[in-house]
Amino acid sequence: MPNTQLTAVLFMVLSMLAYQISASFAKQLFEVLDPLTVVTLRLVFASVLVILMFRSWTIIRKLPQLKWTDLLFYSASLCLMNVLFYASLGKLPQGIAVGLEFIGPLMLAFFSIQHRSDYVWVILAILGVGLMIPWQDAHASNFSYLGAAMAIGAGVCWAFYIYFGQKVVRQNIGMHALSIAIVLSALVLLPISAVHNPKALLQFEYWPQALMIALLATAIPYALDLKALKILTKLSYGTLSSLSPALGALAGWLLLKEQISLLQMIALFCIMFASVGVTYSANKRMKHVQ
Repeated sequence: MPNTQLTAVLFMVLSMLAYQISASFAKQLFEVLDPLTVVTLRLVFASVLVILMFRSWTIIRKLPQLKWTDLLFYSASLCLMNVLFYASLGKLPQGIAVGLEFIGPLMLAFFSIQHRSDYVWVILAILGVGLMIPWQDAHASNFSYLGAAMAIGAGVCWAFYIYFGQKVVRQNIGMHALSIAIVLSALVLLPISAVHNPKALLQFEYWPQALMIALLATAIPYALDLKALKILTKLSYGTLSSLSPALGALAGWLLLKEQISLLQMIALFCIMFASVGVTYSANKRMKHVQ
């Protein structure tokens, strides 16, 4: 693999690590702040960061010409995805939450399957979900059905985020679309959080931690992803992305001392392998079309 490829792979791995570490830090912050407050503070700080990163004030004059239907659905998907995922983090080990969330974009890829042989990945993903849930003990201390539903809901929102993101990309406004989505999400959540728990928002001693979470979850990953995408193929990028559940479990184990059973580890690998298979199949179909 050429040095440039190795560098791009390093960028991708660092990007995913930064995001998973940010999720671990967010979960630690849940001990003093509720998940809604944490995600609100993160998006507020993230909106400032992405505006500065992408110089998004240059898009202001183009706002009246944009297709706002797609942008609003894109923004709503991002907002709900963050709220549901952070809520699930408060009830599940990080690796399980990330693994269940990953089902969303995985199922989106399944909808494009055209060959029966590819349905083996569907079975593998279903097996992964089945193994991840401790059916034998619905009241296990490290599992919550509500948390699982929230994580899967976040995954559904992630799928919509990808779907509408592809539509928004056609507007040729680049990363400014992300800035718009994060700013709108912050503007929606800020008054809700102000009513829900106004005192929590004004606990300034936790703002530096929220800023760090925003930096690790937004600024660093997206900047590294942009560099990696200039070098990696779609197949490589998609395959590497499937490492997210494992990295989430690793971050939860190292930073939060969370324990995951052998069956749940097997479940995570099933989901990752399913992702690799779907990405590879989709890449083959694209090559045949071209």
